[in-house]
Amino acid sequence: MILKASIVLPLNGPPIKDGAVVIDDNLIVGTGPAADFTSPSVEVVNLGEMVLMPGLINTHCHLDYSTLRYAISPQRTFAAWVRRINAIKRTLSSEDYQFAIARGFEELRQWGTTSVCNIESVPELMMTMQEPPIRTWWFYEMIDVRHRITTEQVVLGALTFFQSRPNSLNRYGLSPHAPYTASHTLYHLAGACADTLPMLLTTHVAESREEREMFADAKGPLYDFMQSLGRPMTDCGHGTPFAQLWRSGSINRDWLLVHMNELSESDFQLLGSLSRDDLPNVVHCPGSHAYFDHSPFPYRRLHDMGVNICVATDSLASTHSLSLLGELRRVRGIEPWLSAEQLLATVTTNAARAVGNAGRLGVIEAGAFADLIALPVTGNLETVHEEIVDFRQPIPWMMIDGQICSS
Repeated sequence: MILKASIVLPLNGPPIKDGAVVIDDNLIVGTGPAADFTSPSVEVVNLGEMVLMPGLINTHCHLDYSTLRYAISPQRTFAAWVRRINAIKRTLSSEDYQFAIARGFEELRQWGTTSVCNIESVPELMMTMQEPPIRTWWFYEMIDVRHRITTEQVVLGALTFFQSRPNSLNRYGLSPHAPYTASHTLYHLAGACADTLPMLLTTHVAESREEREMFADAKGPLYDFMQSLGRPMTDCGHGTPFAQLWRSGSINRDWLLVHMNELSESDFQLLGSLSRDDLPNVVHCPGSHAYFDHSPFPYRRLHDMGVNICVATDSLASTHSLSLLGELRRVRGIEPWLSAEQLLATVTTNAARAVGNAGRLGVIEAGAFADLIALPVTGNLETVHEEIVDFRQPIPWMMIDGQICSS
């Protein structure tokens, strides 16, 4: 198949006027000016006055909560929000979660997402779940601070599950939830699992002021809440959550670190001591960040250090939309020094690198998956990146794994 458009935007190179992309099965095999690709025996799809570009990659989402938009008003403390969402979760059935996940997938596709990293809090649902409509990393959410089964059993269950679930659009990963709900032992075992079965690893860390206060000062609302649940608190009062995880070897450069909102000067010193090759991937969720009124995200400081920054949506329990372009507009409003091209990289090339698929996702080049979207533009090469970020309508055309799935 040959796809033609007024602009092809590879994202790892300059835009191509009157461009074409050649698809064979589920892979891109060539791209360039449309005049270079003609074959009477190959199907040609002419998209007209559109930009054809890689599909967007959402590196952090909780599809389980896709029916909770506006369900939880901002709470006085982060701990209070945790209590509230846990209370809601106890009222939800398996059918409720399945419906929410389907709704979430529908919304992700509507706004141009072709790959998602989903944190799954009810992993047994995946045993009966249908093939996902987009490329999906299912992260097994792991918590052991209150479990009646041992940490080793939690991890063994994850390994057994992932060994039995091969599928074309399904990928898998492990997600110790956060340092206040997962032990260092669990983090280390998750890392060992990922070495045994190559999988992605992700965790929430340094999300709130209360989390930093809990670990650095052994006090605060989150400290009191976790202590009331019977969590051992011996790791509190000994440094920031990020520093404790990093210095203990619980996390490393292979992890997707979600949030990293509340970093201290000592955290920046630690990051500054690392080589660029050893820096972690950081996932920023602007809508969720605003909902919780966290401290300003240290975007420029992390960027200037060379940290690979991705932008994601988080869940509809703490943001109002699963539109990645909407999230980019939020970032632009706070960080106007970022170009539209840099913003788009956070949901394409940066994100592909974070999920270990550089050159396979987030770009248009030979060997990449044919995960593509198209949207109307004026045809001006100089403004195409800005036009994409400013696009506020549902994405009218999408291809996933070589299959056209909307028009």
